[in-house]
Amino acid sequence: MDIYRAGTRPSRKAKADWFTGTVWQDPIIEAPEPARIRALRVGFEPGARTAWHTHPLGQTLHVLSGVGLVGLRGQPPQVIRAGDTVWIPPGEEHWHGAGSETGMVHLAMQEAHEGRVADWLEQVSDADYLTPPQ
Repeated sequence: MDIYRAGTRPSRKAKADWFTGTVWQDPIIEAPEPARIRALRVGFEPGARTAWHTHPLGQTLHVLSGVGLVGLRGQPPQVIRAGDTVWIPPGEEHWHGAGSETGMVHLAMQEAHEGRVADWLEQVSDADYLTPPQ
């Protein structure tokens, strides 16, 4: 058994290649094989968001605080709020992040497949991000 004590692992700023705006990531778990679970607490400042991406085995998002958005390719984004849980199936092109005026924090959970948890695509355009939500 491993116990990771609160405050013992530093927050890290998310890579600009995969995110727009200021995003902070706090590790939850990256379990050793044969386990595949990977989880992060991700905090988005207003206007911040991921790039388009997919996950080989899907992704679950659980919103911890704030109000944000999640978007699928070719569809307007949807509003997500604290307490909401989102399941994104394997291979589905999507993005997620804060609202333009609100921050958002979520727990992102995904499994590794052959050492890979995500396939990153292009940045989300302002036009896609600012499309009125459903």
